[in-house]
Amino acid sequence: MGIQEIDVRETSNAAPEQLWALLDKSATWPEWTPIETFKLERPAGEDGLGEIRLFKTGRVTVREEIVERRPPERLTYVLLGGLALKDYRAEIDLRPAGPGTEIRWHTTFRAKVPGAGWIYRRALERITKEFVAGLATHVQPISAQGE
Repeated sequence: MGIQEIDVRETSNAAPEQLWALLDKSATWPEWTPIETFKLERPAGEDGLGEIRLFKTGRVTVREEIVERRPPERLTYVLLGGLALKDYRAEIDLRPAGPGTEIRWHTTFRAKVPGAGWIYRRALERITKEFVAGLATHVQPISAQGE
Protein backbone atom coordinates (compact mmCIF):
# COMPACT_ATOMS: atom_id res chain seq x y z
CA MET A 1 0.00 0.00 0.00
CA GLY A 2 1.85 3.01 -1.33
CA ILE A 3 1.68 6.58 -0.28
CA GLN A 4 -0.79 8.68 -2.23
CA GLU A 5 -0.08 12.36 -2.79
CA ILE A 6 -2.14 15.39 -3.75
CA ASP A 7 -0.51 18.74 -4.51
CA VAL A 8 -2.81 21.62 -5.47
CA ARG A 9 -1.62 25.18 -6.02
CA GLU A 10 -3.37 28.42 -6.87
CA THR A 11 -2.57 32.09 -6.57
CA SER A 12 -4.95 34.47 -4.81
CA ASN A 13 -5.05 38.25 -5.11
CA ALA A 14 -5.52 38.43 -1.33
CA ALA A 15 -2.69 38.90 1.18
CA PRO A 16 -1.48 35.91 3.25
CA GLU A 17 -2.93 37.48 6.42
CA GLN A 18 -6.40 37.70 4.83
CA LEU A 19 -6.32 34.06 3.77
CA TRP A 20 -4.91 33.00 7.13
CA ALA A 21 -7.86 34.64 8.90
CA LEU A 22 -10.15 32.16 7.11
CA LEU A 23 -7.88 29.14 7.16
CA ASP A 24 -7.11 29.44 10.87
CA LYS A 25 -10.77 29.60 11.95
CA SER A 26 -12.26 26.16 11.36
CA ALA A 27 -15.80 27.55 11.81
CA THR A 28 -15.37 29.52 8.53
CA TRP A 29 -14.59 26.46 6.42
CA PRO A 30 -18.25 25.78 5.49
CA GLU A 31 -18.36 29.34 4.08
CA TRP A 32 -15.66 28.74 1.45
CA THR A 33 -15.59 24.95 0.95
CA PRO A 34 -18.18 22.27 0.11
CA ILE A 35 -18.19 21.32 3.82
CA GLU A 36 -21.72 21.55 5.21
CA THR A 37 -21.16 21.70 8.96
CA PHE A 38 -18.40 22.25 11.50
CA LYS A 39 -18.31 21.20 15.13
CA LEU A 40 -15.48 21.87 17.57
CA GLU A 41 -14.71 18.76 19.61
CA ARG A 42 -11.69 20.15 21.47
CA PRO A 43 -10.29 23.69 21.35
CA ALA A 44 -6.65 24.34 20.66
CA GLY A 45 -4.22 24.51 23.54
CA GLU A 46 -2.25 27.62 24.47
CA ASP A 47 0.27 26.75 21.76
CA GLY A 48 -2.51 26.80 19.12
CA LEU A 49 -2.25 23.04 18.58
CA GLY A 50 -4.47 20.10 19.39
CA GLU A 51 -7.75 21.51 18.10
CA ILE A 52 -10.00 18.62 17.11
CA ARG A 53 -12.71 19.45 14.62
CA LEU A 54 -15.53 17.57 12.96
CA PHE A 55 -16.53 18.42 9.41
CA LYS A 56 -19.60 16.92 7.79
CA THR A 57 -20.27 16.75 4.06
CA GLY A 58 -23.19 14.62 2.94
CA ARG A 59 -23.08 11.38 4.92
CA VAL A 60 -19.37 11.67 5.68
CA THR A 61 -18.06 13.17 8.92
CA VAL A 62 -14.31 13.52 9.24
CA ARG A 63 -12.44 14.10 12.48
CA GLU A 64 -9.21 16.08 12.22
CA GLU A 65 -6.57 17.48 14.55
CA ILE A 66 -4.47 20.60 14.02
CA VAL A 67 -0.83 19.59 14.55
CA GLU A 68 1.04 22.62 13.20
CA ARG A 69 0.11 26.30 13.15
CA ARG A 70 2.57 28.94 11.87
CA PRO A 71 0.61 32.15 11.21
CA PRO A 72 0.28 33.29 8.47
CA GLU A 73 2.39 30.67 6.67
CA ARG A 74 1.28 27.10 7.42
CA LEU A 75 -1.57 25.09 8.86
CA THR A 76 -1.19 21.31 9.15
CA TYR A 77 -3.81 18.80 10.17
CA VAL A 78 -4.07 15.03 10.40
CA LEU A 79 -7.10 12.81 9.91
CA LEU A 80 -8.24 11.02 13.05
CA GLY A 81 -11.28 9.27 11.57
CA GLY A 82 -14.10 9.24 9.07
CA LEU A 83 -12.34 7.85 5.99
CA ALA A 84 -10.70 4.48 5.37
CA LEU A 85 -7.28 6.11 5.31
CA LYS A 86 -4.20 6.10 7.48
CA ASP A 87 -1.20 8.40 7.82
CA TYR A 88 -3.30 11.25 6.36
CA ARG A 89 -1.56 14.62 6.67
CA ALA A 90 -2.42 17.89 4.95
CA GLU A 91 -0.09 20.88 4.92
CA ILE A 92 -1.49 24.19 3.70
CA ASP A 93 1.14 26.79 2.89
CA LEU A 94 0.55 30.47 2.17
CA ARG A 95 3.46 32.28 0.49
CA PRO A 96 3.60 35.89 -0.70
CA ALA A 97 3.51 36.02 -4.52
CA GLY A 98 3.72 39.56 -5.89
CA PRO A 99 0.71 41.45 -4.60
CA GLY A 100 -1.09 38.22 -3.65
CA THR A 101 -0.47 34.79 -2.19
CA GLU A 102 0.42 31.36 -3.52
CA ILE A 103 -1.67 28.67 -1.82
CA ARG A 104 -0.26 25.14 -1.72
CA TRP A 105 -2.40 22.34 -0.25
CA HIS A 106 -0.25 19.22 -0.03
CA THR A 107 -1.73 15.97 1.24
CA THR A 108 -0.29 12.49 1.74
CA PHE A 109 -2.06 9.34 2.91
CA ARG A 110 -2.34 5.59 2.60
CA ALA A 111 -5.52 3.63 1.95
CA LYS A 112 -6.52 1.10 4.57
CA VAL A 113 -7.96 -1.13 1.82
CA PRO A 114 -5.31 -2.43 -0.61
CA GLY A 115 -5.79 -1.05 -4.11
CA ALA A 116 -8.21 1.71 -3.06
CA GLY A 117 -5.66 4.52 -2.84
CA TRP A 118 -6.24 5.81 -6.36
CA ILE A 119 -9.99 6.06 -5.74
CA TYR A 120 -9.45 8.19 -2.64
CA ARG A 121 -6.77 10.23 -4.41
CA ARG A 122 -9.13 11.04 -7.28
CA ALA A 123 -12.00 12.09 -4.99
CA LEU A 124 -9.79 13.98 -2.54
CA GLU A 125 -7.93 15.78 -5.31
CA ARG A 126 -11.23 17.03 -6.73
CA ILE A 127 -12.42 18.33 -3.35
CA THR A 128 -8.98 19.79 -2.53
CA LYS A 129 -9.15 21.82 -5.74
CA GLU A 130 -12.54 23.14 -4.57
CA PHE A 131 -11.06 24.00 -1.16
CA VAL A 132 -8.12 25.88 -2.69
CA ALA A 133 -10.32 27.74 -5.20
CA GLY A 134 -12.74 28.69 -2.43
CA LEU A 135 -9.96 29.97 -0.19
CA ALA A 136 -8.31 31.86 -3.07
CA THR A 137 -11.47 33.70 -4.07
CA HIS A 138 -13.43 34.11 -0.82
CA VAL A 139 -11.77 37.32 0.33
CA GLN A 140 -11.30 40.54 -1.57
CA PRO A 141 -7.80 41.83 -2.11
CA ILE A 142 -6.81 44.63 0.27
CA SER A 143 -6.77 47.19 -2.58
CA ALA A 144 -10.37 46.29 -3.57
CA GLN A 145 -11.78 46.67 -0.04
CA GLY A 146 -11.52 50.46 0.01
CA GLU A 147 -13.12 50.99 -3.42
